[in-house]
Amino acid sequence: MTGSGTPLLPFAGASTATGYSSSRWQMNRRVGEAGRKPVKRRFSLTGMIFLMAIFLMAIVAFLGRRQTGAPPDDNHTTKNEPARVVWPDSKGPGLNLTEEMMDPNSMARQLRDQMTLAKAYVVIAKENSNFQLAWEFSQHIRECQLLLSEAVTHDRRISEEDAGPIIRDMSVLIYQAKELHYDSATTIMKLKAQMQILEERANQASIQSTFLGQLAAEAIPKSLHCFGLRLTMAWAQSTALRSAMKTRAQASRLVDKSLYHFCIFSDNVLATAVVVNSTVQNAKYPEKCVFHIVTDQINFWAMHAWFAMNPPGDAAIEIQDVDEFTWLNASYVPVLKQLQDAEMQSYYFKASMEEPKNTIKFRNPKYMSMLNHLRFYIPEVYPALDKLVFLDDDVVVQKDLSPLFELDLKGNVNGAVETCLESFHRFHKYLNFSHPLIRDSFDPDACGWAFGMNVFDLVAWRENDITRTYHYWQEQNVNRTLWKLGTLPPGLLTFYARTLPVDRSWHVLGLGYDQNVDFKLIENAAVIHYNGNMKPWLKLAMTKYKPLWSQYVNYSQPIIQQCNIK
Repeated sequence: MTGSGTPLLPFAGASTATGYSSSRWQMNRRVGEAGRKPVKRRFSLTGMIFLMAIFLMAIVAFLGRRQTGAPPDDNHTTKNEPARVVWPDSKGPGLNLTEEMMDPNSMARQLRDQMTLAKAYVVIAKENSNFQLAWEFSQHIRECQLLLSEAVTHDRRISEEDAGPIIRDMSVLIYQAKELHYDSATTIMKLKAQMQILEERANQASIQSTFLGQLAAEAIPKSLHCFGLRLTMAWAQSTALRSAMKTRAQASRLVDKSLYHFCIFSDNVLATAVVVNSTVQNAKYPEKCVFHIVTDQINFWAMHAWFAMNPPGDAAIEIQDVDEFTWLNASYVPVLKQLQDAEMQSYYFKASMEEPKNTIKFRNPKYMSMLNHLRFYIPEVYPALDKLVFLDDDVVVQKDLSPLFELDLKGNVNGAVETCLESFHRFHKYLNFSHPLIRDSFDPDACGWAFGMNVFDLVAWRENDITRTYHYWQEQNVNRTLWKLGTLPPGLLTFYARTLPVDRSWHVLGLGYDQNVDFKLIENAAVIHYNGNMKPWLKLAMTKYKPLWSQYVNYSQPIIQQCNIK
């Protein structure tokens, strides 16, 4: 009986020494279990005696085995001894598989080594279209695998009698492969040659891609060509548009130094419209914004028509034709003088895919366009202004830019975002420091900076005669020995030691070529710049960045719909 008065339950098959028969116990259990909660069972004295009996029988059996000379268990391991995989041998003690594979004289080791080499030759033979040899190697590999499998299945070692024919046949095949120059050294040389051919093909494809991308970036899309033509026709046919622009002409605001003046030099009407729209929509005081636009003769009337149809709120607009600036002539402007040279025209206008990749992007006609170089003549274009913000036509303004006009440039001429976070944006990347004139005048590790959103102090510009400095460096580079790429290198030289770095959040670049611009930087930026060939108005544009630009395009405008601009 337990301490609670519950009878001890006997194990099945035990005697009824407790006084309860099996049948009575079952009956009592059925009667009482409905009204009694289950309790924890404890071992009875009978159960303990039963377990001890089993333990004694096991000891007797073990001693009997020792006395009859039964072999000890070779697989038994001590606590500190690692377990081993063995192949029992019918003729002797078991064989450690690890030792077998490590022994260079064992048949298993030789078969494994030959299989490894044969598998390599199978691949090499297939690469050389020798499918017969590859098939023979595969057959012998299967024979090796079958022999090893049988040895494991039948618990026996591999004898020399069994493995010898396979090893000899495999050796013959390996010899044949070496005679065919399938050895590793020859294969490595062939692979190197193939890699070199592939690299040359990849380089050629890259050059072709660069050339075609350059052509696509330079070409005017059909939709934009249609856009400009329809706007010009609308201007010519509508007296209402012409009168609307006359009423918007506010000469006094164009020279009012208390207003916020922006200049844009572009032959792209749609791109210019995005710059103006984004600036006005994000301006704190849009009525104080004045836009000075300079374009070429082809787009002059189209630009007028667009802003007559879509006036930018209360902002003032001035549109000028670069061809009407009579002072921009070859006797004054080095770039125009250089364009008269036949060799220079050939260099910029006759690039081909036969040239190296790194020169194709330099040989772009846009770098000789006066609209591109007009940024170095801003004080002469706007003689009545003292401060101005320059915007490229491939930017989008996301925040109010009025604080830039309160920025103290500390006597500098140019306020710009530096781009020297990486080494390739320092002066040595853009300029030829092997030339003594460059080497003796500039620091190769000086920070580069970006055109696209620049604050110019025109008073300091005139005092330091910056345009004259620009002319000097252009004349020194007549043979393209100082730099090759466009307007940034001469800008770095012209504004050297006269540029104030502004906070990076004012201007974020790379949306026209870099897939990995940090979106946090983009969200916080006042101006984002699609510099590169993948402009947002082209099919080349990166889709992840295009919505930031297209949100400022009025796609419901009739002419935009007629020209299928998307």
